[in-house]
Amino acid sequence: MRSLILFDLDGTLVDPAGAITGGISEALRRHGLPVPDDATLQAMVGPPLVRSLISLAGVPGSRVQDVLDTYRAGYVDTGMARSRPYPGIARCVDAVARGGAVVAVATQKPEWLAEELLAVQGLRHLFASVHGSPRDESAAPDGKAAIIRAALDRHPDAAGSAVMVGDRRHDVEGAAANGLPCIGVGWGFAAPGELEEAGAAAVVQSADELLEVLGGSL
Repeated sequence: MRSLILFDLDGTLVDPAGAITGGISEALRRHGLPVPDDATLQAMVGPPLVRSLISLAGVPGSRVQDVLDTYRAGYVDTGMARSRPYPGIARCVDAVARGGAVVAVATQKPEWLAEELLAVQGLRHLFASVHGSPRDESAAPDGKAAIIRAALDRHPDAAGSAVMVGDRRHDVEGAAANGLPCIGVGWGFAAPGELEEAGAAAVVQSADELLEVLGGSL
């Protein structure tokens, strides 16, 4: 088993249960802005939300912070509680930790919010550390590579044998930028074929299958 296993959050550990896409839609409506179609909203889960609001939802740069503030307030009030861990994923994380691996979270969600979500969902105790974007999301690093690098730097003794687990191409690309393989999970927000095309070392369809792959020689 790899000595350091990094997990993405939304779409990998936790099912937002519509809290993200519904929250974005509501925030856009409140500010009188057009709401994208469902496929575009789904594509906004994973990448930095600041960038997605501009590039995918067409929000003018001058209005992004207001939309983001409205979305975050709603997410903290109701969205975190509506989210749910994916079936079997807590058991999987616990099993690899008991097997001797260091497990950590690497997400593009703001780090403070990731900590709160994991606590609300009763998952925080499973992870040695949590790494995410800064509170000022406009200052977020470009892509996921820097967040993964921060996790590797936090656990130098285990970083020589690490793997990323995620549901979007950003996870695969961020891992590759740090010389890591990435296991894709098929229950998240990737479009069909997205993970394979990005170069995922494997794509699994259940937490049990993920545990089997993590316990192998990947």
